[in-house]
Amino acid sequence: MTDDYEHYEAIVVGAGPGGAAAAATLADQGVETLVLERGVDAGSKNVSGGLIYAEESAPYTIDSLFDGFREEAAERPISEYYIHNLAGEKVKTFDLHDIHHHDTEWCDAVLRRHMDSWLAERVHEKTRETGGGLLTEVRVNGLLREGGEIVGVTCDEIDPITADVIIAADGVNSELARDAGLMDWEEPDEWFQGVKAVVDMEPDVVNEQFDVAPDDGVAHLFSGDLFQGVRGGGFLYTNEDSLSIGTVFHLDSLAEERAEPHELLDALLTHPLLDQWFDGEYHEREYSAKLVPDSKKAAHPSPHEGRLLLVGDAAGQMQAQGPIIKGMNHAVSAGGLAAEAFAEAKSRGNPGAAGGLYERKLVDEGVMGKLRPKRYRMTRALSESDLVTKVGSGLVDSAVGRAGVKLFDGAIERAFNSPFLLGMIPDTRTSYVTVPRVVAETLGEPVDGESTIEPPELDDRIGDLTYDVGDPHIELVDNSYDASGTAVTACPVSARDFGGGCYREETVKTNGSEEQVVSLDTQPCVECGTCAIVADTEWEHPAGGKGVEFRDG
Repeated sequence: MTDDYEHYEAIVVGAGPGGAAAAATLADQGVETLVLERGVDAGSKNVSGGLIYAEESAPYTIDSLFDGFREEAAERPISEYYIHNLAGEKVKTFDLHDIHHHDTEWCDAVLRRHMDSWLAERVHEKTRETGGGLLTEVRVNGLLREGGEIVGVTCDEIDPITADVIIAADGVNSELARDAGLMDWEEPDEWFQGVKAVVDMEPDVVNEQFDVAPDDGVAHLFSGDLFQGVRGGGFLYTNEDSLSIGTVFHLDSLAEERAEPHELLDALLTHPLLDQWFDGEYHEREYSAKLVPDSKKAAHPSPHEGRLLLVGDAAGQMQAQGPIIKGMNHAVSAGGLAAEAFAEAKSRGNPGAAGGLYERKLVDEGVMGKLRPKRYRMTRALSESDLVTKVGSGLVDSAVGRAGVKLFDGAIERAFNSPFLLGMIPDTRTSYVTVPRVVAETLGEPVDGESTIEPPELDDRIGDLTYDVGDPHIELVDNSYDASGTAVTACPVSARDFGGGCYREETVKTNGSEEQVVSLDTQPCVECGTCAIVADTEWEHPAGGKGVEFRDG
């Protein structure tokens, strides 16, 4: 039956940095490669914070695969890195120069629509030379099997296609990974949710307000008591003529606290610390959100099944360990290694061995050691236990703990810059809320003045986005509030007592009784996938070219 389908040596699904790296490496090896992208343009579906690193120890970097990347596809080099510990209006800032530059060749701020579109043009040129190419507005919806074995992919818009290898770089909500049984949405603690605003700022104003040269930039992180006790923090990155400002929180904590993501972002935006950079002038040009895998728990140790190899977010390859936030560079390494593994397996006359070879390369090249540090796995059971968390928080918040903070001021800043210690930091309120709050209260200085920033209302943020939904891509399986009510608060475009958004809370009267239920409208969906984890839904991507379209990402 599959003999009737079009066949390529390799199919790459997704044209982000991981997919681009895989496709370019395959093409450089002379492999006939077809790239399938569901957006109207590469990057139109993608969101990142975002900083892209080139690590000195990495087997592949994006600029080694694509000449001119930094000059043509990136925003600003990021040479400075700071974290601000917050407690009310008191702030204690630590310089993260050492951890930022550890194993770092360079680091640039990027906006995904521009970067991915630039990469896609080069990928199309490279793959055309080997008989392939890149197609946009094609949603790959599943795996094609023959005799129980994976042999290709199925799509919404075109006939199935077979291939000797399928590299899935289709993002955090990978339908191919789920089809293969390599990913599920069962554990909220394996995920972060990121929410981001892109804010206009003229290049000369960026230079002046952040005290950077025209060809330089800076990154700021924020942690402490600003976020209603939710585990996580905020970021600000300087772009060429804009800022990327956002928050990233552990999804289980966000759900448990019933916190509203847009309100947590606004809490950061309206802190007086940020007004020193805005002077009350704030124009938000895009609002977006995405899920982020926590690689310590979600990075798949064997990201392959038959002919299918997973790279990037589809494989859970996002490193978030305190202020170490790296994802796109690991996707590039994984994409290059996956392609390299297939080319080697093919040259040995055994292309089916590519998956096992890819798995070994991830370990041998040190990628898995960064994503799933052994020291975290060895200490997690103790450091994240309820007893240790309770005792630790109490000690840090005590008079003895505060005296220690004063005594070891310099040592604390050094700890924030230690890759060894950050690789075992526990995912607890102690780490993300208590410690930075006590540091700020004990060592910090108050910020002068009050914020004059007025962020847009949620309905304005939703209204400024571009949608072409097509058929609904989410089905609410259980509309009871017990089963799906968390989506009302956790969804970044929904909120309690808000008439718009994807999820809404309603009271229905039937035969004299009242029932609290949830209703769904996919029109304003930003396709983050949050509701697939916190609510009883059936979730899939919209068809190719449909759904939300990001201008910046």
